[in-house]
Amino acid sequence: MPPMCMYSSDESGDVKEEWHLNHYETRSVGGAGLIIVEATAVESRGRISARDLGIWDDNHIKGLSEIVKRVKRHGAAAGIQLAHAGRKCTVKHEDIIAPSPLNFDPADSAYSNPREMDEKDINYVINSFRKGARRALEAGFDIIEIHGAHGYLINEFLSPVTNRRNDASPYGGTAENRARFLLEITREVRKVWPEDKPVSLRISAKDYMEGGNEPEDLAEMINLVKNEGIDIVHVSSGGVDAKAVLHPFHGYQIPAAEIIRRETGLPVIAGGLVTDSSMAQEIIRNERADLVFLGRELLRNPYFPLQAAKELRSEINYRPVQYERAYL
Repeated sequence: MPPMCMYSSDESGDVKEEWHLNHYETRSVGGAGLIIVEATAVESRGRISARDLGIWDDNHIKGLSEIVKRVKRHGAAAGIQLAHAGRKCTVKHEDIIAPSPLNFDPADSAYSNPREMDEKDINYVINSFRKGARRALEAGFDIIEIHGAHGYLINEFLSPVTNRRNDASPYGGTAENRARFLLEITREVRKVWPEDKPVSLRISAKDYMEGGNEPEDLAEMINLVKNEGIDIVHVSSGGVDAKAVLHPFHGYQIPAAEIIRRETGLPVIAGGLVTDSSMAQEIIRNERADLVFLGRELLRNPYFPLQAAKELRSEINYRPVQYERAYL
């Protein structure tokens, strides 16, 4: 299950028992192998909304560790996505920052004009990711995911659409420079995150805009960064600019994932409107990806993996013994 924002916290950024615990535990009971907790902000101005989860304070560890316990006791692995919204933060009282002072959508009053980040801001955010990783470790997560997709801060540095810093800046212009922010975040995260625990990188493989990134561009930048400790790439697309137009269809992101997998040599998580078991099986059997993510389908049907196992006549370790009669 990929990260999907629940917008169910409050200004505290804390886990709310009445929703978050039930939501994540149910998907573990339903047979998901890896559950990645929603975009969790490494600092308060890194939230997408005022109702996002946070990991910017040690007080957040307790609630997150309860999610981990609920997820893992049914056999799933627990992951968390460390995130910073950058210019897509809609919390009005926050100091909105971005690589360049470009508003995500001037026609929408939810978005503010961001301030261009200076070196002090960049270093602060990099350290915030490291601190977030340390808290995720204390909470007991098996895997962390660095959110470099959907037009949020890391993606804003990676994309030429949103990063207008010139070649004189170490963080702008060339692909190597635009990838530097991600590289330095990954390096700092790996200082506190154990080698035997994976780091996933979520990317937007296509910007869907003229002059924007294509899968080959992302592969180039991933190759510049991967030796810092990236183990798997979680391939998505879009979100970098409000003017971008995409026309999704079943499996629309799978070809991009294949390119990333081939050109980086890293395993990938792929998906995008995958809604039936035979389609998921085809992706894995034909080695188009190594894992398949199910987003909205798992919102509709938390027990999709168990249903798929029955449809595909797959022998699995059927986790909830209380439901075994449904598998016979």
